[in-house]
Amino acid sequence: MNTDHLSRRQFLERTALAAGALALASGTASTAQSAQTAAQRTAVDQVTLGSTGLKLSRLGIGTGSNNGVVQLADGVEAFNNLIHHAYDQGITYIDTSRTYRTFDRIAGAIKDLPREKLFILSKLPDQPTDVLAEVDQHRKTFNTDYVDCLLVHCMFKDRWTDSWKRTLDGLNEAQDKKWIRAKGVSCHSLPALRTAITSDWPEVHLVRVNPQGIRMDGMEEVMWVNNGSPVHDPAPVLAELKNMKAKNRGVIGMKIMGNGEFKSDAEREKSVRFAMSLPELDAVVIGFKSPEEIDKGIKLLNSALAQTA
Repeated sequence: MNTDHLSRRQFLERTALAAGALALASGTASTAQSAQTAAQRTAVDQVTLGSTGLKLSRLGIGTGSNNGVVQLADGVEAFNNLIHHAYDQGITYIDTSRTYRTFDRIAGAIKDLPREKLFILSKLPDQPTDVLAEVDQHRKTFNTDYVDCLLVHCMFKDRWTDSWKRTLDGLNEAQDKKWIRAKGVSCHSLPALRTAITSDWPEVHLVRVNPQGIRMDGMEEVMWVNNGSPVHDPAPVLAELKNMKAKNRGVIGMKIMGNGEFKSDAEREKSVRFAMSLPELDAVVIGFKSPEEIDKGIKLLNSALAQTA
């Protein structure tokens, strides 16, 4: 009998075993690679904002702490250096508003940076008489052809889409003219937030998010414990985040540090870790006042992302 000769059955069995081993090895490698990829998420990754197709860094720099007073405390040159330092570290998302003192300083801060790599988000706090003229003023103030994302800001009322229809229509027109690339809303009450989700108009939501529920849109649903201390519940807003994502909206988290109320490292770490654990958030924005704070913020997000991989 020739022992070098394999029966057809033996051949098939060995082939199946080899294929199984290969598949197992491939699956293990794929799983390891996926885990490694997830673990390598960073604060400065370029992420896609919902269905807009726009890219921005996962971490954005807010320029409106105390309406921008904090960012301009050390002067214009220091503000320019702050924006440049953020960009040099990989932060391409700059968050501002018509009402911030930094608004008129954005053009000077970005003039030496590649515009196509930046994501500039601004906000309209009220309804301008001429919406297109207001959008054009943004472009002139920033010395740029377009604004990446423009939001109607601080919506409080239920059914705000009715009273703001003229402005919403104007922003639609601005988008058609390519003066803005995406449009959206920030809300400051749960009814307004729910109206935003029901409406087909917003593409982007700027949402207040932190585990303590401080300064969040659900704050009117405060529960009181026996000693009279308020307990804020973030759950209503978290439920709405899922509804946003179900509609493939872009979602950016703000007030991650409780509007500056979280002072200790432990509180800040807890809040950042919480935000990074939410799959509904595409990005977050935090107000920084110094290059050292930017570096610390990036490190904090990187640590949180590694823990939530």
